[in-house]
Amino acid sequence: MLDMKFIRENPDLVKKAATDKRIICDVDRLLQVDQKRRDLQLQLDTLRTEVKENGQRVGLLRNSKSEWYRRAMADGKTDAEITAEADRVQAELTVLKPKIKELEDSEGPILSEFDQLMLTVPQPADAEVPLGKDESENVELRKVGEVPKFDFELKDHVKLGTELGIIDVERGVKLAGSRNYLLRADGALLHQAVLRLAMDMMIARGFVPMVVPVLVREEVMYGTGYFPTGRDQAYLCERDQMSLVGTAEVPLTAYHTDEILSEKDLPLKYCATSTCFRREAGAAGKDTYGLYRIHLFDKVEQVILCRNDIEESKRFHGEILQNAEDVLQVLGLPYRVVNVCTGDLGMGQVQKFDIETWMPSRGGYGETHSASRFYEFQSRRLKLRYRDGAKKVHFCHTLNNTVIASPRILIPILELYQNRDGTVTIPPVLRPYLGGKERIERPA
Repeated sequence: MLDMKFIRENPDLVKKAATDKRIICDVDRLLQVDQKRRDLQLQLDTLRTEVKENGQRVGLLRNSKSEWYRRAMADGKTDAEITAEADRVQAELTVLKPKIKELEDSEGPILSEFDQLMLTVPQPADAEVPLGKDESENVELRKVGEVPKFDFELKDHVKLGTELGIIDVERGVKLAGSRNYLLRADGALLHQAVLRLAMDMMIARGFVPMVVPVLVREEVMYGTGYFPTGRDQAYLCERDQMSLVGTAEVPLTAYHTDEILSEKDLPLKYCATSTCFRREAGAAGKDTYGLYRIHLFDKVEQVILCRNDIEESKRFHGEILQNAEDVLQVLGLPYRVVNVCTGDLGMGQVQKFDIETWMPSRGGYGETHSASRFYEFQSRRLKLRYRDGAKKVHFCHTLNNTVIASPRILIPILELYQNRDGTVTIPPVLRPYLGGKERIERPA
């Protein structure tokens, strides 16, 4: 959420942000409603002050022991005159109170519309973000690792996994519908291994490990910016006004909701492994094959809460991006980093870098990580603040990034580590998590 003062002072910038991000936002209407809200608030404040002061005055006029009453008598006023004045002021109060009630009743719809409009206002992108309509216009920053060449015909991850008895898409669909799967035997162990590797690397770098709820209150989804625009992507438990999360970013970022932290405790660095749920609404017919676009997966997420400082945010953005790259590098997977264009940014993101890993079955790089910074967008919604040394309160800056997500990462692991005989070599860094096993072979 943006500061309303910023929106008033920079309406054209906010309109451009909405256009660049392809987000529907009626800035002009918001400004109109905001003015109505402010005018109404001024009227109410004035009337409430008048009621308070007059109420106190009536009490003093009717209290013969009050200092004010004694002074009035000393000035020559009679008891009858004082009583008459008290009655007059009381009559004014009788007229004012219905006016306040009428204004309060009209205030509700205005505040409701204001709140709804504010939830549609996007964060302007950083100047370094390329202008573009969608992911096809993201800009490549660098490639890391060589794409290997094979002297035999490659199998895709589904064929490999099915023959090795480690992936069962057919029964996953039977149990839960399209875009579902089962991992078996070494497939399940490989899945757990990459998650544990990523978590161990993050803990070694000072991130605090967390176990977080994956079913949260809807206000947490609004607070982190996933609602209202992403509501159709979430699995909702309407009866309880709860939602399954699409990432551990949600509970991790919201962990300190409505708190005032101490500057000396920042930055706070958290990581968590969680199951993630996504409806993939609007993705009909897209990436329906295999493990690339599925309804649930597990992910290790990293979140940083830091001071309200742009340069510090940028430094931490580089740090979380490097953390993810380091995981891919120890896995020996070739990848590239792209600067995500405006049309592919979310509402609250100032800038996002995607990491795309080489996947032979896709004939190119496929997204496996996203590293985002939000400045104070999420913190304003969550009331997530800190107090500096001068006792001044600021909104925190928030950042997050995927450390690893599985089973999508199993696509390049299986396909790039496959052998001519249909077996798959286990990356050396994962072998300790599989009891020292070096390859996955067909079941006997």
